[in-house]
Amino acid sequence: MELNYVKKDVYSQLTEKQIKDATKYTDGYIKFITNAKTEYLCVEEAVKMLEENGFVKIEEKEKLKPLDKVYFVNREKSVFAAVIGEEDISCGMNIIGAHIDSPRLDLKPFPLTERDDIAVLKTQYYGGIKKYQWLSIPLAIHGVVYNEKNEKVVISVGEEKNDPCFTIADLLPHLSKDQLKANADKFINPEKMSVIVGNIKDKAEKENPVKMNILKILNKKYGIKEIDFARSEITLVPAFPARYVGFDESLIGGYGQDDRVCSYATIMSLIETSKKMQKKTNVALIVDKEEIGSIGNTSMNSRVFDLFVQKLIQKSSKSKVSELEVYYNSKMLSADVTAGVNPDYEEVHDMQNSSIIGCGISIEKYGGSGGKYNSSDANARYVSEVMNIFNNNKVIYQLGTLGKIEMGGGGTIAYILANKGVEVIDCGTPVLAMHSTFELTSKFDVYMTYMAYKTFFEN
Repeated sequence: MELNYVKKDVYSQLTEKQIKDATKYTDGYIKFITNAKTEYLCVEEAVKMLEENGFVKIEEKEKLKPLDKVYFVNREKSVFAAVIGEEDISCGMNIIGAHIDSPRLDLKPFPLTERDDIAVLKTQYYGGIKKYQWLSIPLAIHGVVYNEKNEKVVISVGEEKNDPCFTIADLLPHLSKDQLKANADKFINPEKMSVIVGNIKDKAEKENPVKMNILKILNKKYGIKEIDFARSEITLVPAFPARYVGFDESLIGGYGQDDRVCSYATIMSLIETSKKMQKKTNVALIVDKEEIGSIGNTSMNSRVFDLFVQKLIQKSSKSKVSELEVYYNSKMLSADVTAGVNPDYEEVHDMQNSSIIGCGISIEKYGGSGGKYNSSDANARYVSEVMNIFNNNKVIYQLGTLGKIEMGGGGTIAYILANKGVEVIDCGTPVLAMHSTFELTSKFDVYMTYMAYKTFFEN
């Protein structure tokens, strides 16, 4: 009998077949995060995956019976999907929930200006970023614009091989003496994070000839005018693709792995377990706005998920059960990433209580900051239940916390579902360089995240 708790790496415990399965899974995941760098694109990819596997819009079903597969899209930026189980929904649901927004640069309402014969777009950063990481790297533009006819126009430039890209020019070290005296949070003024988009003058224009040239290019290609920026959602993200990292290709590097690594696993596990009857109604949700506090009508805090659950009850239940009772009988994994130990910065981690890259999905009883503020603190019985599910199904996991007390902190959507009465615990993939433009995960942790979620839906 082993009395000590020892973390074990995933790779050494996998068979050759499982290693091949992991690579096949992560190949698909890399493609997903390369193609889905915004919430809109994530929703498009998720809906495509669901529909290819027999899911239909919930509005198309008058009644729901066991094994029916439905989904609901909330304003193109969140998705709820469900597979009806053998038990009545009044017995509760198994829920896995992740978020699909990531730190990025958004455009201001009127972003385009010209300074020193250079046309730039003024930005507003979204979520928690280290501003210096966004300078002097290739950027791509993605977004939607509604023109004066209220027609939707999709913009995507910078991802294809022959596309131009964009960038924010950093200050050269030769003239950075004063800048470098400031601390890391202050030496980049966010008002100076302007994205360079052009340098050629329109010879017919006397005022702002470079800006006017860019406006004419945009009008010719997309049919939009400067006023249309005010009715748009346009984002700048890193232009490079996700890829394997390391001589052994054991790691995955890419933008937006927080939290699309868990979002992809959430959708994939629901699809896989929808192929045969499960006891509980299984629900997967991928939502917006977590990075800025889960505020807004596409966030987890909105009541749109309640609307989806009401529809499930109305269309499937034989009893007059309330949504609150369904929530009270439900169990959830809050599918969000956590910090993996960075070997160059071990001092910010409590090594006995931190997650190690390559040692499996991480279960975290609580998050928040300081004295567990803004945290959902799972009860011991539910922690044990989740651990036993994983143990009984050979899911390789570890237990951890985000970092040392009062070194910082972070939250997830767990507390929102907990406030509804759901049993919930954080359970996600460890990440290095979280919120950077090139986050790192272990290939085998990524695969084990999928296996953990699949196992949860099967129990």
